[in-house]
Amino acid sequence: MKCPYCNNPDTRVVDSRPVDDNSAIRRRRVCDVCGKRFTSYERVETIPLMVIKKDKTRELFDASKIEAGLLRACHKRPVSVKQVHELVDRIETEIYNSGDREIPSTRIGEMVMAGIKDLDAVAYVRFASVYREFKDVETFMDELKLFLSD
Repeated sequence: MKCPYCNNPDTRVVDSRPVDDNSAIRRRRVCDVCGKRFTSYERVETIPLMVIKKDKTRELFDASKIEAGLLRACHKRPVSVKQVHELVDRIETEIYNSGDREIPSTRIGEMVMAGIKDLDAVAYVRFASVYREFKDVETFMDELKLFLSD
């Protein structure tokens, strides 16, 4: 693997260990030229999953988009990055375990809404305000009433 610091094409693995419930391998590497260390991850390649967007276009599933949305919603909230990663992993696992090759973005959004609800109420409302595209205060209040009734 190429060194990200000096672009040397040969690096050595100095440590390997399983991560994410043995679904990936974390490798610590060292560059023989510059001596810097870095981490790489090895995962099993999965079947491409397409997301059907609201406008009916399709794009490849990208879990980092879920993570980015969750991190924005949880900004300055008592939710750790580890909790966000665990939620993203749970959602990703559920999506891939469904066996579907295409999934509507609305279904992914509902999975995120269900998961973030258990993490933090403020983060839930932040995410819901963007996901549900609240047009006025009434629709916002309706969502709050649904949240409080659960």
